[in-house]
Amino acid sequence: MSRRGAIGLGVGAAAALGLAGCGSGGDSASPAGKANGGKEGAGGQERSGKPIGDGSTSYTGKQPNQPDKPERLELGQQPPQFVIFSWDGAGEVGNGLFPRFLKLAEDHGARMTFFLSGLYLLPESKKRLYRPPNNAVGASDIGYLTDGHIKETLKYVRQAWLEGHEIGTHFNGHFCAGTGSVANWTSAQWQSEIDQAKSFVKKWRTNTGWSDLPSLPFDYDKELVGGRTPCLLGQNNLLPTAKKLGWRYDASSPGGRQRWPEKKMGVWDLPLQAVPFPGHSFEVLSMDYNILANQSKNSTKAPPANYPGWRKQATEAYLKGFERAYTTNRAPFFIGNHFEEWNGGIYMDAVEEALKGMAGKKDVRMVSFKQFVDWLDAQDPAVLAAWQKLEVGTAPTGGWNGLKNAA
Repeated sequence: MSRRGAIGLGVGAAAALGLAGCGSGGDSASPAGKANGGKEGAGGQERSGKPIGDGSTSYTGKQPNQPDKPERLELGQQPPQFVIFSWDGAGEVGNGLFPRFLKLAEDHGARMTFFLSGLYLLPESKKRLYRPPNNAVGASDIGYLTDGHIKETLKYVRQAWLEGHEIGTHFNGHFCAGTGSVANWTSAQWQSEIDQAKSFVKKWRTNTGWSDLPSLPFDYDKELVGGRTPCLLGQNNLLPTAKKLGWRYDASSPGGRQRWPEKKMGVWDLPLQAVPFPGHSFEVLSMDYNILANQSKNSTKAPPANYPGWRKQATEAYLKGFERAYTTNRAPFFIGNHFEEWNGGIYMDAVEEALKGMAGKKDVRMVSFKQFVDWLDAQDPAVLAAWQKLEVGTAPTGGWNGLKNAA
């Protein structure tokens, strides 16, 4: 397992999903409508503000490069096709994947969600500051980053936010097995884990002793409105804590379908989704690791001869899931990823090719989870309820006007 590895979670045969791992018009050039703010802050070094706490974070005003106020649709109008790309861990470890996908997003007018692991900003020399529930002090099932990689991660997290992306959380130690698994954590233990994750982001300057790097340009207490748990485990006990904290969504469901989302315990439930898996009778969850688990049985270094076919299969899985929603019920499409070079990096290539295949199509909006729930919350609940009744791959009878006529 890699330093940012995702352990597979078996899904029952009845779900036919394979394995689960470890997200009115407009156009793809403007995330949730027309973006405003130009390129303010692009590059990650141009914006300063009022320090918060020890100066690890700072208040710099409204986030730049955000969409206009969401429009409220009426019954009978066709909704946009939302696509949300998200990244678990969101650390840069010298493989260039974080900047690669920031550039891809910029090139195609996309915004994404980066679920930052709090430990990626904590030096290993300070690991005893981490007290994970039901595990030894300082323990982690993912590796601590080197100082150089922490600095790179800070750089790209800062750049990501300034370019309009969301910074969520992937929590800390990524415990997926045994008695210490996040699957067994209580709501109070999730509160502790979240408090620590936020602390590592808000106090990286104190914990590292570095004074020559710019602060992160956001108030993390306000920025953090959602996350994804390790291996998609523990959502039921997390949700009461998420609701208490005022989180607006959770992306930790162990498997969903391509339908319009609903709230669970007052929090938007935004799961990875089952999508067609070319060459198979079952479907696969829309995440790089889940496709890997079905192709190479969890091996991240399978024989290279398999790579071309697997790359094509992964790309087609994403595109078939997208097309199924785009041409029928317009359910939002969630794709989860890791900054990993598993099996020769074919899953990174697949994600890039899939994004390019979706970009530029009419009514497609590539947004962050936060931007998406902003749009959801602006909609008429009665209109949302009509969309939520649409089954996977099923267009409204009589077209979108048919919903209005049936009301």
